[in-house]
Amino acid sequence: MSALTINPPYKPVSFSETVITELMIPSYSNFGGKIHGGILLSLMDKVAYVCAAKHAGNYCVTASIDTVDFLQPVEVGDLVSLMASVNYVGRTSLVVGIRVISENIKTNQVYHTNTSYFTMVAKDEQNEPVQVPGLILENRNHVRRFIEARRRKQLKQNYKQEADQIKMPDDEEMCKQLLVGERCMISE
Repeated sequence: MSALTINPPYKPVSFSETVITELMIPSYSNFGGKIHGGILLSLMDKVAYVCAAKHAGNYCVTASIDTVDFLQPVEVGDLVSLMASVNYVGRTSLVVGIRVISENIKTNQVYHTNTSYFTMVAKDEQNEPVQVPGLILENRNHVRRFIEARRRKQLKQNYKQEADQIKMPDDEEMCKQLLVGERCMISE
């Protein structure tokens, strides 16, 4: 039995790297023939789960998704590959980075369509958060991803603090002033 199968205190990034490839079929498309963003999000959630659960050695749930930008449309008939790796670990959470590419099998054109970061939390049999193994960074790229994920986590915490401060003013005149120059009007 390998030392990696007994949930050691640290696991290398390569241990849980995961790739899922799927053919985009007509039932996945919208009226314009492009693949629904929800289909891609579902596939991203699936690959994030597989990657995180493999690293954690436990069931994992999606806690948050950061920045899903759709950079290129995905067409019916494309092969979509989702490449996932654990970029960062906390005590019970993991950040899984996902890169999505689509490939037109007739033209061999490959497009980077999405990059996203899923924060997953490991759970035990009682549905309680459980500690995850640490991460062995195997190369400079893994170190870069870890540092970037840690910085995104800090920015996210700062954003949450700022967002919690957003409140509508009680003063009606102040509300009107805040809407000056915007493309809206208050119904009277």
